[in-house]
Amino acid sequence: MSIKDKIRTIPDFPKKGIKYRDITTLLGDKSAFHETIELLRLRYQDSNIDIIAGIEARGFIIGAALAFALNSAFVPIRKTGKLPSDVLRKTYKLEYGTDTIEIHKDAIPRGAKVVIVDDLLATGGTVLAAASLISDAGGTIEELAFVIDLPDVGGRQKLIDSPYPFFYICEFEGE
Repeated sequence: MSIKDKIRTIPDFPKKGIKYRDITTLLGDKSAFHETIELLRLRYQDSNIDIIAGIEARGFIIGAALAFALNSAFVPIRKTGKLPSDVLRKTYKLEYGTDTIEIHKDAIPRGAKVVIVDDLLATGGTVLAAASLISDAGGTIEELAFVIDLPDVGGRQKLIDSPYPFFYICEFEGE
């Protein structure tokens, strides 16, 4: 069984010409979901990771399960206006416009070793903003982790050019 085989492709979603990589089929297959978390757990088990930070929304699912498996803390990286206490925020550029992400000001102890998790690496803008946000809060980025990489979209090259190491389980190149 391949994790990649458990990811459904939805053509023309959310708009014509886009191939949406849907991990709900992966999450709904207990063996594939377990294998995904286990691969990530094995990768980080000897790294003494303090915090897994998950990017809204699918990064919450993978990240929380991984944090549990590693006996690490979990920190949600939310879209603006979703957190109830004092926040740190980072605004970043999108193809058209900007977006903002936030964490609670007290979420990252200075020097904490952090892995940022999301389901998919596309353009890289959100994860780079998240890494900058975690660094600004005093955390140390150990790695950026993804289930899927879409190398044709350009995010992988942005991460290669960044100071952050990264890892992905599978890719959909030219597919």
